[in-house]
Amino acid sequence: MSKTSGYASKEADANGVYTYDDADRAVWKTLFERQMTALDGKAAPEFLARVKVLGLNAEEVPQIKAVDARLRELSGAGVEGVPAIIPPSQFFELLSRRRFPVATFLRRREHLDYIEEPDLFHEVFGHCPLLTDPDYAAFIEGFGKKAVALDKSYRWHLFRLFWFTVEFGMMETQDGLRAYGAGIVSSPAEAKHACGGAAEILPFDLMTVLRTPYRIDIVQPVYFKIKDFAELRACLDADFAALIAEAKRLGDLPARFDEAA
Repeated sequence: MSKTSGYASKEADANGVYTYDDADRAVWKTLFERQMTALDGKAAPEFLARVKVLGLNAEEVPQIKAVDARLRELSGAGVEGVPAIIPPSQFFELLSRRRFPVATFLRRREHLDYIEEPDLFHEVFGHCPLLTDPDYAAFIEGFGKKAVALDKSYRWHLFRLFWFTVEFGMMETQDGLRAYGAGIVSSPAEAKHACGGAAEILPFDLMTVLRTPYRIDIVQPVYFKIKDFAELRACLDADFAALIAEAKRLGDLPARFDEAA
């Protein structure tokens, strides 16, 4: 957690329950209702359907233990409450066990539109619905296992795969291009940008993804589209050590953004 963020992770009580007050509940309700409206015609049908399958709603701040139990029932996935920022080794280890790390604090009203650290809304609303999908959950687990098995020098390139799929992935649907990445579906600005025709959207290609740089503090200038989550799962059959070595040899593709100041 950033020392300057002004946020502190919540601690669960003896029963694994986190306490959220009236202000937290009001923020969750505003975020949920606003985003469900903003995602009309922008989010993949699979995502919207699985928000309901997971049981998320505007009236109740979700408890991590309840989300974990529901995911275990549906796909064998799970979640674990953590501080917003955890070491890469812990992050990858959790994914390798089909468990997704979830921040426990909720943003304040003055940060409704953007917060640098991932909060409960981004984690649960953005990431958790698709963990009910078996192929998606298998991809998360397989990605974690690849990352744990590879030397640390490979991890930065490997995380680009996570960034351009789990965080900012797009999908071809019968109704056109739709978003499924958590960074898009949890952000009105990103959803509008990604689905508004201004961004570059490329077919998913593993080598191109591994060579594409990104910035975390801007709307993304480029996205990659998949056909379905089975395509993601299948890409894990690749020899990532060899692919990343080749990506390093070839070098990064030109950045589609200015360097941060």
